[in-house]
Amino acid sequence: MFDSIDEVSPVNDEPVMADALRLVRGRHGATRLLVVRDGQRYLDERSGCEPNSLFWMFSAGKPFIAVLVHRLAEQGRIALDAPVAAYWPEFARFGKGDVTVRRVLQHRSGMAVATTTLGDALAMTHWNHSVHRIERAKLRWPVGTVPAYQYLAFGFILGELVERATGMPVADALRTELLDPLGLHDTYLGVPEPELYRCVPIRGTTPVGRVAAVDLNRRSVRRAVIPAAGISTTAEDVARFYGMLLGGGTIGGTRILSPDTVTRMLRPSSNGELDRYAKAPVRWSEGFQLGGARHAAGFISPLGELSSKQAFGHNGSNCCVAWADPTRALVFVHLTSRLGEGLDAIGHHSAVADAVIAACDAADVASDIGADG
Repeated sequence: MFDSIDEVSPVNDEPVMADALRLVRGRHGATRLLVVRDGQRYLDERSGCEPNSLFWMFSAGKPFIAVLVHRLAEQGRIALDAPVAAYWPEFARFGKGDVTVRRVLQHRSGMAVATTTLGDALAMTHWNHSVHRIERAKLRWPVGTVPAYQYLAFGFILGELVERATGMPVADALRTELLDPLGLHDTYLGVPEPELYRCVPIRGTTPVGRVAAVDLNRRSVRRAVIPAAGISTTAEDVARFYGMLLGGGTIGGTRILSPDTVTRMLRPSSNGELDRYAKAPVRWSEGFQLGGARHAAGFISPLGELSSKQAFGHNGSNCCVAWADPTRALVFVHLTSRLGEGLDAIGHHSAVADAVIAACDAADVASDIGADG
């Protein structure tokens, strides 16, 4: 889709983006909003951070580990329909022997947490402890029957699988197989000590969020390898990652995935079913949330209510979100420091997305009218 997005002047001062900019500029904390359209920088708004600041993406980083698994599957090093236990025998304990790699990618493994949401969070900075907890976990639902979001287990299951299949620590495999080939030199699964100064501090917006932020801002947490929630990166790197996917798995002559793999990876695996953990009708594929308006009461799409059903991306704790829409040749990256809670937080991200989508669609209509006139 694009090799560099640094040469094009964005449209920040044009009236077409007034609604999106008003929404973004009205929030406290660090923010980076980058929109790339047709391979060009369309909108670039930044406040409270530097161009090379590293945002912690929370669950918006899950697509990185998912794409790594799909790449290893293309290489024949992982079979998506094989049991996880074929690579990691200890995983089969307590009835998990039939859980396949694909079911984990689809959030249909039959387990959402190893024990509890809080228990998984308290263990997340300790790799071996988290892995052993998953080995001892029991299924809550029959494999494949219902979607149930694996908010942290997703990363530890796939991460340990990658380590067993490649013989490398998952952070090294991610760097070797994905980040370096793509030129994502500002993306880290566990921030190295010399780069910690670039990390944007997380801000809680509620009493609970403020307590959580104190823990999440510790250097040891930012350095930890947490594949489902611990990617730290810049907006440009995220945009390039999604640009590769819009390009059918290739960018700048570098092929990460085949077009067929990208197509299969983005097919819906749940389409309006209630996710048993998220308590919402999330449209899942194999590692991504999918777009399309939701009509369930009380549910707001972080990708925007105006997003097409072909849009794909991921939200992260209502703090960060990134997605791409092939019907509009659009990449949207909205990184913030605000650890949000409730409908207000997710509603803000959805509203910014809708404002950008509406502006792009209006610009298309105006262009069509001008061409016809």
